[in-house]
Amino acid sequence: MSGAPAFDPTIPPAAAPAVEFISLSHLNPSTELEPRPTRGIDLPYFRRYVRALEDAGYDYTLLPYGSAGADSFVVASAVGQLTERLRPIVALRPNTTFPTVGAQKLATLDQLTEGRAVVHLISGGNDAEQARQGDYLPKDRRYARTAEYIDILRRSWSEPAPFSHDGAFYKFDGFGPGFAPYDGPIPISIGGQSDEAFAVGGAQADIFSFWGEPLADLRTEIDRVHAIARAAGRTTLPRIWVTFRPIIARTDELAWQKAQQYVARVAATFAQHGLGGQRHVQGTPQNVGSQRALAFAERSELYDRALWTRTAAVTNAAGASTALVGSPETVAAAILDYVDHGASLVSIRGYDTLADAVDYGKYVLPLVRQELAHRAATGRRGTLQAEHPGNYGAEYARFATAASS
Repeated sequence: MSGAPAFDPTIPPAAAPAVEFISLSHLNPSTELEPRPTRGIDLPYFRRYVRALEDAGYDYTLLPYGSAGADSFVVASAVGQLTERLRPIVALRPNTTFPTVGAQKLATLDQLTEGRAVVHLISGGNDAEQARQGDYLPKDRRYARTAEYIDILRRSWSEPAPFSHDGAFYKFDGFGPGFAPYDGPIPISIGGQSDEAFAVGGAQADIFSFWGEPLADLRTEIDRVHAIARAAGRTTLPRIWVTFRPIIARTDELAWQKAQQYVARVAATFAQHGLGGQRHVQGTPQNVGSQRALAFAERSELYDRALWTRTAAVTNAAGASTALVGSPETVAAAILDYVDHGASLVSIRGYDTLADAVDYGKYVLPLVRQELAHRAATGRRGTLQAEHPGNYGAEYARFATAASS
């Protein structure tokens, strides 16, 4: 168990943009806690879910993509029509959509939502999943393709005259002028932890995304992204997006009891069903992000204020899986620790998907925003993060000791 950074209430926090919150939209009530047979989209549930996100105060929702899942563009368009403010993030794999067509589809979504569209490009971290849709490029080449894809997207949105392209992965003649976004370029997000991901994301992305990691390790990774951006001559650095799976309850003690119950149920689900109905990969995952998550889990179950890695261990780090565990105050304080370390986009999605999204909106988001408003008004930290580092994880330690006796 590692300690958290020392807290000094007399030192004003570093200037940073206000945090924005992301969730993931779920199409049906099946969860990792309670998997249910489903045709895919439960329309009344989906409508209720995205409206709940908007009512709860989320800023964005991610529409995931997989070879066996729903089309992210179509779902994003539905989100745009069901909400007034929520920004849909389209997860897009470059191998599935030609870049000029992708630019056209994204610009159409942006116009339909009056400037709310965002795209998250997934280069692909698993050879077998890529092969399901005919993609056999090795991983390093997939990121090179993503770099070319980004260039074409941006040219498609901005060139005033037709243009041609003859690159390593794409070739076309006389395209454009393309269909324009609502009001300027659409933000482009990149994720990944490989050297190739850092090179592309640092040089070209508007947003770089991470899974939840220990604070010191994440700070090192953020510095790396920003150093690459500066070396590329950028004056605007990529925003940092970090993802967690919070488990909250009224008190820290109750939250840890809930976490132990949840992890047993999640482990059983993955053993029987895997992720998205496909048995999850055994052995060492191919993607570096999952490898890092498992290494952190092997080193310790608990880091910093509330970061719990057991959920990553029991799922073989299949997707974003590290948790923040505690009362709303503890989890909000932990989120602020990450904001202080450079994150300005925070994705929180739970295991009891809809109920958790509502609870985060009621009990966690307001605490984070109140603290940031206090800082902006006074130039000083509030009391939310003032717990002494020696007390971090005390309820976890007591619960773990009782469980092992």
